[in-house]
Amino acid sequence: MLRIDGSYGEGGGQVLRTALALSAILGVPIEVTNIRAGRKNPGLQAQHLTAVNALTTITRAEVQGATLSSTHLRFSPGEVQAGEYRFDVGTAGAISLVLQAILLPLASAERLSRLALSGGTHVPWSPPYHYLTEALLPTLAMMGFKTELELVRWGFYPKGGGEVKGIVHPIHAIRAWNPGERGALMRIRGLSAVANLPVSIAKRQKDQVQIRLKEAGLDVQIDLLEAGAKGQGTFFFLLAEFEGTRAGFSALGERGKPAERVADEAVEAFLAFLKSGAAIDSYLADQLLLPMALAHETSTMTTSRISQHLLTNVWLIQQFLPIEMRVEGKPGGAGTVIVEGAHVLNRTLEPSPVER
Repeated sequence: MLRIDGSYGEGGGQVLRTALALSAILGVPIEVTNIRAGRKNPGLQAQHLTAVNALTTITRAEVQGATLSSTHLRFSPGEVQAGEYRFDVGTAGAISLVLQAILLPLASAERLSRLALSGGTHVPWSPPYHYLTEALLPTLAMMGFKTELELVRWGFYPKGGGEVKGIVHPIHAIRAWNPGERGALMRIRGLSAVANLPVSIAKRQKDQVQIRLKEAGLDVQIDLLEAGAKGQGTFFFLLAEFEGTRAGFSALGERGKPAERVADEAVEAFLAFLKSGAAIDSYLADQLLLPMALAHETSTMTTSRISQHLLTNVWLIQQFLPIEMRVEGKPGGAGTVIVEGAHVLNRTLEPSPVER
């Protein structure tokens, strides 16, 4: 059984999610201690527990310690089973973080899986739904992954109640990805959305982004949307499409936060990325480490920021796989990441009838 110190490095839920995903894919039993030990509310919270329970269901795992606030977990997976699954993250728990734990394991199954998840789709401290569909999944598709997501209902904090449906196809081979230079900026698109609030708020967000980007000499096409949700919320998303890569930047509204500040947050994150010259934004770099580690050849990427999340993930992956992973650059600054692929999940499968 592989023992993992959950307090290492960044020490948050990311350690648990990556460890669970690798455990499921490789069939390696794990024991995770000190889960979220340094947090204000240590141990497993609702969305972490949902990820544990989801992978327990998917792999028919034997588990000890899967309770709220538990800081110690044992997880012994069986084989990943494709199927139709429904998981409730609870109120406004982040659907995207549960997907983060289960997508790659489900892609390692021999048949496609269908998913229905309920919870938060656009909530703090997690990538929003639109980041997944516009930035992460298109990039994973270049590595051979095929996942389709549908936003049935938005879920904002605190009421949540969002719903996402998805189809995860089995992967036949994980290709290494070497984006090199990001190339010229081809297009900038935006989405300004409100739920159960005046659409004038979304219009103010849109206007502010257009003003800021015009000052920077950039054009942007922005859609306005009144979103269907149980609660109230505002959201802004920017997608930058380059010749070789894409990057996403978002911001959420909250009570007392002006629409213009929501817009500024997304714009400033984008402009900082643009200035860095890197091919990949920091969140995407973090999420690409695991598929790159499982690929059949070496991958190299430049990122706008070497985050603590990324460094922690490098350490964690190397607990499971004896591969070289090199990070060049200083924490907090731009850098280069080189990942030697372990040649996992490279196989030839007959497509299921649904895929033909």
